[in-house]
Amino acid sequence: MSERYDYVVVGAGTAGCVLAARLSEAPDVRVLLVEAGGREPLPESKVPSAWPQLQGSSMDWADQALPFAGTGSTMTWPGGRGLGGSSMINATSFLRGHRSSYDAWAAGGAEGWGFDDLLPFFRRSEAFVGRDPRLRGTEGPLTPAPVATPHPLSRAALAAAEELGYPVVSDPNNGVEEGFGYCDLNIVGQQRQSAVHAYLGPALTRPNLTVITDSVVEHLLLEDDRCTGVRYRPSEAHVATEPPGRSESDGTRRVYAEREVVLAAGALGSPALLLSSGIGPAKQLQVAGVPTLHDRPGVGANLHDHPMSGVVYRSARPVPPAAPDSNGGGEIKGLLRALPDSTMPDLQMFTAITPMVSRTLPGPDRGAGYNIMIALMLPRSRGSVRLAPAHTGSSGRRSLLIEAGYYQERRDLDVMAAGLDTAREFGASPAFDEWRREQVQPRPGTLDRREIHDYLRRSLATYFHYAGTCRMGTDAMAVVDLALRVRGVSGLRVVDASVMPAPVSANTNATVYAIAERAAELISRPVDAVAVSTDQYSPE
Repeated sequence: MSERYDYVVVGAGTAGCVLAARLSEAPDVRVLLVEAGGREPLPESKVPSAWPQLQGSSMDWADQALPFAGTGSTMTWPGGRGLGGSSMINATSFLRGHRSSYDAWAAGGAEGWGFDDLLPFFRRSEAFVGRDPRLRGTEGPLTPAPVATPHPLSRAALAAAEELGYPVVSDPNNGVEEGFGYCDLNIVGQQRQSAVHAYLGPALTRPNLTVITDSVVEHLLLEDDRCTGVRYRPSEAHVATEPPGRSESDGTRRVYAEREVVLAAGALGSPALLLSSGIGPAKQLQVAGVPTLHDRPGVGANLHDHPMSGVVYRSARPVPPAAPDSNGGGEIKGLLRALPDSTMPDLQMFTAITPMVSRTLPGPDRGAGYNIMIALMLPRSRGSVRLAPAHTGSSGRRSLLIEAGYYQERRDLDVMAAGLDTAREFGASPAFDEWRREQVQPRPGTLDRREIHDYLRRSLATYFHYAGTCRMGTDAMAVVDLALRVRGVSGLRVVDASVMPAPVSANTNATVYAIAERAAELISRPVDAVAVSTDQYSPE
C-alpha cells in the first residue's frame, strides 16, 4: 500500500464522504480517506426510526460534556463514528437554515459565505422534482423528501399552526421562508440515505480512492509551517492486512500528502487533532502537556449547539408508532421568531412522538405521551473544546474537556422561555384536543421567571448540532481562512461543521453537505480568494 497520496482526508463523516467522492472524480488524483470507526454499520442504522438505539453503540463516539453549570448534571454528546459519521446515526432531517443566518456569516467577516454564495452548493448536493429549481437542486446525489404518511401528531401540529395564525409553507427547507411545514428527510425506500449511500459508496470502485477504517489519526506531520501528512494507529482489525503508509516501531503508520491534508473529523474531532498536534492556544497546550508549534487561540473556542427543551403531555390514547418512512417524529418543523425584537428566525418547534424528558424529570412512558419541542436556533452562548491532560480515552482519541456553555447569555433563556409559552399554546390548541390528557412538564398553571428558567435548565437536551470550533474568518481568533485553509500552516484545511462561524437556524447536516461541496471545488480549483457567487436567488 502506498505511503504517498495527493490528498489525505481525515474522517469519513458527511464532509469526508463528499470530499473523497468529489476529489477522486479526477482520475489522476490519489485520495486516502482515514476513518477511526468501522466499515460495517449496525443493522439498526438502516431503519430511520431506530436512531435512538444507536446512541451509545459502537457507531457513537459518546463524548461527555462537563457538568452543566445550571444543574451540575453531565450530558452525553452523541457523534457518529464509522463510515458516514453522524449521517448514519442522526434523525435524518434535511433542512437549510434561513438565509439570514448564512448572511450573518458574511456580515461577521466570512465574506463570500452568505446564502447566495452557498446556494449553488446546496443545490449541487440534492435532487428534487416539483420544487422551485432556483432554490432546489435537480441532479445531486441526495434524494430527500417529506414523509409520505405523516404521523397523526404531525398533522395535529400543522393544524395547530394554522389555528394560531402561523404561516404554513410548502417547502420549509428552501432557506427563504419562515413558518411550519413538512421537512425533508434523508429516507429512500424506507431506509436511511446517508453520506455513504449517496456519495462514498458509488466512488469506492475507483482505483485512485483508498479507504481505511478502524484507524485513529493521532498526529499531524508538520515540517516548519507545512503539514505533510498524518500519523495514525491501525486497530487489531488490520492485523491480517497491510494498511497504507510506513510502519513505525510503536505500531503507528505514517502517510504523506503531496498536496493537502483535509480534516473532516467534526466539531470535536478536528480541533482535538489540531490541539494534539500542537496547533492551538499556547496556554491550554501547556496545561495538556503538548508542545506548542503554532499558537492559534481560536482552536476549540466558539463551540455552539442548539439546546432543546419542550412541553411534555400524557396522551388521552395510545400514541401509534412511526411509519417506516419516518424518523420517528419531527416530521413537521416550524421556524419562527420567538420575541418581538428578534431580527431573524431564532426558534424551531416540532412534535416528538416519544416523550423526551430529562433524567431528573418524571414523564410518561413510550406510547403514553408526546412532546412539543423547542430548540434555540441562534444561541449567543459559546463553549469550548480542550484536551484533557495526558490521557487517551478508550476510543483511541485523546480525551476531551467539553464545556457546552449553554445559557451563559441571558438572551438565550429569554428566547427559550418565550418558546416554551408558544409550545404550551400549541399544546392547548383545539388541534390537540383528541390527544391531550394532561400536561406533565412543566407543571400546569402560571410559572414565574425563576420557575421557567429552572425548568429550562433541568429539561435541557442537546440537539447534536455541535459546530464552530475551527471557525472561518479573517480576525485573530479565526482558525481557517475563507478558503478553509488553516491559518499559518500550509497544506492543511478543515472542512466540517467546525468551520461555521455562527449557528445556522436549522439542523446542521444539510449545511455540512454544502460546505463540503464548496470545499471540494476550492481544493480542486485553487483560487486566491473566495469569489462571491453570481448564481443568486431573487424572488419574483
